[in-house]
Amino acid sequence: MRKTSPSPASQPSSTAPPRSGGEAAADTAVRVPTRVIAYADPEPRPDTRPLAVEMPVNVIYGSVPYAVMMTTPADLVDFAYGFSLTEGIVRAADEIRDAAVEPGEGGLRLLVDLAPGRLREHLARKRAISGRTGCGVCGIDDLADIPMAETKPDAGVTVTLGAVERALAALFDLQTLNRETRAVHAAAWADRDGQVLAVREDVGRHNALDKLIGALLRAGTRPETGFLVITSRCSFEMVEKAASFGAAVLVAISAPTSLAVERARLHGLTLAAIARSDTVTVFTAPERLVSAPPDPAP
Repeated sequence: MRKTSPSPASQPSSTAPPRSGGEAAADTAVRVPTRVIAYADPEPRPDTRPLAVEMPVNVIYGSVPYAVMMTTPADLVDFAYGFSLTEGIVRAADEIRDAAVEPGEGGLRLLVDLAPGRLREHLARKRAISGRTGCGVCGIDDLADIPMAETKPDAGVTVTLGAVERALAALFDLQTLNRETRAVHAAAWADRDGQVLAVREDVGRHNALDKLIGALLRAGTRPETGFLVITSRCSFEMVEKAASFGAAVLVAISAPTSLAVERARLHGLTLAAIARSDTVTVFTAPERLVSAPPDPAP
């Protein structure tokens, strides 16, 4: 069984902090017995296979439960910060005083201690999320309440096509849990040269991005210093999370949805998707992706 010891992709760097001491180690993959059957030879062959662990995590602010999320039980303190930002519960990392993980009945409890004023504001807001790994609008009663990020990306950010190519080429080898299980998503942060500085993985694509954003918040990373890469389908929630952080460029390996493109256009965010080793399709704000770095100002 695999523990949540830091992988090379998650080691401390200029943007990614070490894992918090408030987070206990847990299995992220377990081996199970299987029988492999070939169509041409139906004699079963005994085998074992690693599976990604999926576990309910109850996110609690103060003493009040807020959400039950199905997650990979790693980097949960990062998740607390990123989830709190992208849910609109906090606007900055210093509005979280502490976050800790403890065992709960049938899962884990993620205890998030908010600054007093922020906690009062949060408790006045009604939303309940249960069992979510994908839906970004669970618990919302009215269409007008669909999340909308307020942060605008830096208009002057540009990223070279070579940097995107380098980040994509490096990402596969940095997805340690996915290489083992073939069952989890990844979100990565690359600097503007295309060096991947941080990766977070999770069974939920939203969770992976929240974990990454949380790591960047905790490290004080400025959003104009790099770009995001996600391995999953790019729905509108992924765009909203990227926009909440203030990222100017989001690169997705899979295709976007129509609402994702609409929201990216609204936020002024560059959305590049269907990213492959030889091509990338740019859906919004193509001026940020350039063939060469801009000339330095005189």
